[in-house]
Amino acid sequence: MSKVKYYYDSETLSYRKIAPKKGQKFGLAVLLLIGLTITSTLIFLVYLNIPQLETPKEKAYKRELDNMKIQYDRLSKGLERNEQILKEIADRDNNIYRSYFGASPIPQEQREAGFGGVNRYKDLEGYDHSELIMNASKELDKLTKQIVIQSKSLDEITDLAKKKEELLATIPAIQPIRNDDLRRMASGYGWRSDPFTKARKFHYGMDFSAKRGTPIYATGNGTVTRADANSIGYGRHIRIDHGFNYVSLYAHLNKYNVKKGQKVKRGDIIGYVGNTGRSVAPHLHYEIFKNGERINPRNFYYGSLTSDEFKEMLKASAQVNETLD
Repeated sequence: MSKVKYYYDSETLSYRKIAPKKGQKFGLAVLLLIGLTITSTLIFLVYLNIPQLETPKEKAYKRELDNMKIQYDRLSKGLERNEQILKEIADRDNNIYRSYFGASPIPQEQREAGFGGVNRYKDLEGYDHSELIMNASKELDKLTKQIVIQSKSLDEITDLAKKKEELLATIPAIQPIRNDDLRRMASGYGWRSDPFTKARKFHYGMDFSAKRGTPIYATGNGTVTRADANSIGYGRHIRIDHGFNYVSLYAHLNKYNVKKGQKVKRGDIIGYVGNTGRSVAPHLHYEIFKNGERINPRNFYYGSLTSDEFKEMLKASAQVNETLD
């Protein structure tokens, strides 16, 4: 209910009701509507032309988005550094570690292969920054796969290193008779003159001339597989299985210091020089087998000879002379 307004009439000395003029209310309403329209328009124009005018919630979202961009840049740089480090490790792995232990290098295509098949990142699509998030996820997955491949390679290298250490301990690597005990290097590996028939014959070992009873040493760790005189021509002889398909043979012994099945280490005395079997003088006939084939023993003395002694041994073993067996 609207309020009734009055005024004091001095002529009648009484209060009279104020009657509103026709159209006054309508005019006021129109003016109010126009005023509101103009005010709203001005506020809207001001809002559009002042970008920094943000609500507290918009400011919070913007700060969160800026922080995410900073973290993404940091993540991207970290991924790039790790990719470079992994690339350097892979290069050393292929060209040094795997090469040293005789393992085939891992192809670069295998190291850098992606993930085929279904779209692994479909659930990341449809957002404002989907491409940025998907690229980061792809790089991270790729790096993870490369790390797994490299980790497996290093495990393989570790296993090869253990075997290499065992190989270095077992492979024949010293002279079976010490230089101080040698009379001379009687004959080497190759075509030589047979002392009995004088015919040219291939000599499959090396003859070390020494007096009867001179100690003979195991040239590498292994297991004695034979210590008998049941092989034609060798007389009393010993065979040692070193593993890794290497076997060493010591022939024409005077007596044994080991028996079949016994484990020996490099440098152990296994027997003594003699003149048994097909032999014309006390000496040791020494052979090395690799994969069942006789090979030149002269390349297996690096563990006991100096550079000068090795040169002298090569020179003596190369002489085409008559063997002692």
